[in-house]
Amino acid sequence: MDAEIDRDIDVEKVARVMLAAPLAQGLGLQLVAIEPGKATLEAPWREDLVGDAEREILAGGVVTALIDHAAATTLASIKRGGAPTLDLRVDYMRPAAPRAGVVCEAHCYKLTRTIAFVRAVAWDANRDDPVATALATFAVPEPRTK
Repeated sequence: MDAEIDRDIDVEKVARVMLAAPLAQGLGLQLVAIEPGKATLEAPWREDLVGDAEREILAGGVVTALIDHAAATTLASIKRGGAPTLDLRVDYMRPAAPRAGVVCEAHCYKLTRTIAFVRAVAWDANRDDPVATALATFAVPEPRTK
């Protein structure tokens, strides 16, 4: 990475703060794992989050929100301050399995002074058979001056 990451960030606190956000609460997002530059979150299956009632699969918007939130959590684990999403490209491979939750792992693979680049993969039963993959870019906040 070109830019310096903040090694003093408490990633467990980042996870608590990010999961307390109204969107995360509304979707019931859960932490699977977190480390500097990498976060894994899960959106459990819930009937009120179904996008196809006949097949009982999670709505695509839930998957997109999970990916965006996992990517933002990843960035928050290495940089302080809010970082707005500049771009989020999601490639859907297939619908999630009926009545299955979706897990998303995101990692920051490039960090510059002004932009962060994050890759993500979302799956239900098998990481090697993704529901979706994504690329996201975030505006890196300017360092605060005292």
